[in-house]
Amino acid sequence: MDLIVRNAHLSSAPDAPPVDIGVASGRIVAIEPHLTATAEVFDAEGCLVCPGFVETHIHLDKSCIIDRCAPEDGRNANAMPRVAAVKPSFTVEDVYARAARTLDKCIKHGTTRMRTHLELDAGVEMRSFEAIEALRRDYSWAIDIEICVFPQEGLTDNPRSDQLLVEALKRGAKAVGAAPNYDPDHAGQINRIFALAREFDVDVDMHLDSGNSPEQMDIQLVCELTEQCKLGGRVAVGHGCKYSTLPPDDLAALAQRIARAGVAVTVLPATDLFMMGRDQDHSVRRGVVDVNLLTEHGINCSISTNNVLNPFTPLGDCSLLRMANLQANVCQIGHPRRLRDCFAMLTERSARLMNLADYGIRIGNPADIVVVDAVTPEQAVAEICPPVAVFKRGRRTVTRRRVELHRPL
Repeated sequence: MDLIVRNAHLSSAPDAPPVDIGVASGRIVAIEPHLTATAEVFDAEGCLVCPGFVETHIHLDKSCIIDRCAPEDGRNANAMPRVAAVKPSFTVEDVYARAARTLDKCIKHGTTRMRTHLELDAGVEMRSFEAIEALRRDYSWAIDIEICVFPQEGLTDNPRSDQLLVEALKRGAKAVGAAPNYDPDHAGQINRIFALAREFDVDVDMHLDSGNSPEQMDIQLVCELTEQCKLGGRVAVGHGCKYSTLPPDDLAALAQRIARAGVAVTVLPATDLFMMGRDQDHSVRRGVVDVNLLTEHGINCSISTNNVLNPFTPLGDCSLLRMANLQANVCQIGHPRRLRDCFAMLTERSARLMNLADYGIRIGNPADIVVVDAVTPEQAVAEICPPVAVFKRGRRTVTRRRVELHRPL
C-alpha cells in the first residue's frame, strides 16, 4: 500500500465505528478497521471522511470579472448584458488565469470533480473553450473537469453559437446545455440542444425556468423530449426558480413528473437569491426551490455554486458546504435527515447526476478522499465544517490545519 487513512468515520455510515482506508496506485484497495501494512499514514482522528465533493454547475470562464463590469442599475441587475459587454476582451490567457483562481478555491474546499458550463458565441468564439481545456489538463493532479457548452446569448437567432457548439462537441465537450430564457424561441433552442445531444451522444444540462412567476415554464417540454429521446438519467436542469412559486400540491405534481422522466435538478441558491425578486422592493421572494422536497418525490438533485464574482453573483468562496448551508437556511431545513440529504447533494447525488460510475469510498475506485472537521454529514452542513485534508487518486492535494485556541494558563 502507498497510503492508509486511519480512524475515518465514513459519510455513508457515520454512526458506524471508524475504519481505515488503504490506497495503492491511486485506488482504494481496502476498507476495514486496523489495517496492517507499511505505508504513509494520515490519521483522520475520527473525522468525517467522504469521497471528493462534486461541483455539477459552475462557470469558470466568466468568474472573477465583477471588477471590469458596469455596475448595477438600481435593482435591475442586467447581468447578462453586463457580462456580454466584456466578453470580447476575454483572451485565452485571461480566462485561464481567472478560472485558475476560482479553481484553486474549489480544490481547497474539497471539490475533486466538476462540470463547468461554458458560453459559446461570437463575442468569445473558442477562446474560453481553449483556456478551460488547458486548465482541465493542467489541473488533472487535483480535479477532473468536464465541460458543458451552451449558448448564453441565444441560439435560434444566433447561428454563430450553433456553429461553435458543434465545433466544441467535435473537440470533446462532454455535455451540451441551453439558456432558453435568452432566446426568442424557447422550444426551438431546447429541441436543437436535444438533437445535438443525440448526434454526439452527450449529456444535457440546461439553465431552465429562472423567473419570478410560474408562467411559461419549459420543464414540461424537457421532460417530453427526455422520454422521446430515451435520455432519462442523462438530462439535468439548473435553477428552477419558478418551481419555488408553485403551491405545494402543484409543486408535488411537477416533481413527480420530473422524476418519471428521469430529469435531475441542480439548485443554485447563491445566484437565485441574488437575481430573483428584483421586481420587488420589500418582502422580496427567495426564488430558491425546496430541493429536499424534490428529492422526497423521487428527483435526483444536486446543490452547486454557479457564478463566482461576476454580475450574476458578485460573491462566493467556492465552498460547496457553504452552498448547502445556504440552501438549508433559505428553505428552513433543520431536520438531521434532511441536512444529511443536502450533504448527499454535494457527493453521491451529484456524482449520479454526472453519471460517474467510479465514484465513492469503495474498493477499486479512485482514492478521491476528503477529511472534514466534523463527525456527521449533518454537522458538516449545519456548521460549514472545513476540510482538513484532500486526496486525489491517493495523493494529498490540500492540507488545512485545524483551528487551535490558545487559552490562558
